[in-house]
Amino acid sequence: MARRHDPERRQRLIDAAIRVVGQKGIEGLSHRTVAAEADVPLGSTTYHFATLDDLMVAALRQANEGFAKVVAAHPALSDPEADLPAELARVLGEWLGGDRTGVELEYELYLAALRRPALRPVAAEWAEGVGALLAARTDPVTARALVAVIDGICLQVLLTDTPYDEEYAREVLTRLLPVPGTRDASGPGSLPPATAG
Repeated sequence: MARRHDPERRQRLIDAAIRVVGQKGIEGLSHRTVAAEADVPLGSTTYHFATLDDLMVAALRQANEGFAKVVAAHPALSDPEADLPAELARVLGEWLGGDRTGVELEYELYLAALRRPALRPVAAEWAEGVGALLAARTDPVTARALVAVIDGICLQVLLTDTPYDEEYAREVLTRLLPVPGTRDASGPGSLPPATAG
């Protein structure tokens, strides 16, 4: 009997790995648990992902898309007239305000890079990608600081199981990146003045 061609199997394995981490945590992730979750033979997981790190890299890369999708849905973040601290605080509120399972999963995979060096380049991709989006509205150094603050706020909310405080987030982000007109336009962290149309 000919083997059935299954072009979607690799993606199904990644989806299964994400579900396993969501249900059992990183410690529950193995080729065997992923194969069972995806309902495929064990050999399929090792065919597509030779090591567990390979599978985790693919899962983290996919999980990282969650925040990027939320950011992409907010064109105001790239609008030079928009209040960037308020927009970022709103984006974080949307990301953290719904079902936190996906956010927790993303951070669990992200923090796994502490113990798994193979994941570090993917974790760095997330920070660099968000930083690049923000650098379009500010400068690279301030963008890196904003990413650090965003990470910190998210981790505090997740680890303390407290409600997200949008006003607090906006205030903290404003201290890094003031709203145009609130401070000397030439001061550190300020946005360049808007040009007349």
